[in-house]
Amino acid sequence: MSKQIIHTENAPKAIGPYSQAVKANGFLYTSGQLGINPETGKLGACVECQAHAAMKNIGAILQEAGLGYADIIKTTIFVADLKDFSTVNTVYASYFEGAYPARSCVQVAALPLGGLVEIECIAALNK
Repeated sequence: MSKQIIHTENAPKAIGPYSQAVKANGFLYTSGQLGINPETGKLGACVECQAHAAMKNIGAILQEAGLGYADIIKTTIFVADLKDFSTVNTVYASYFEGAYPARSCVQVAALPLGGLVEIECIAALNK
């Protein structure tokens, strides 16, 4: 198996010993993206802000790998409070046109840095 590490300055730097994404065996696997603004290094003020930032961070990583949101086949969303499901769902849906990827959404006890939402994805390398 060959793998390629993907990194972009347009998404937040990893806050631990992991890569933003890895290409392997025809797929791109992103690490979970918190709602951090890569320019300020700060979390958004609300769950809606954080969900947009997480999706934009995923978009920047996809772009670095030569992909887009349409190439995503599976996402996992982690929320600190399932009461935010509707808000996160609305933000998430706005990044896709039509055919949505498979998805899981779970409430967790806590997220790094006190985040409210974290999103990861798997995308197919169609090229």
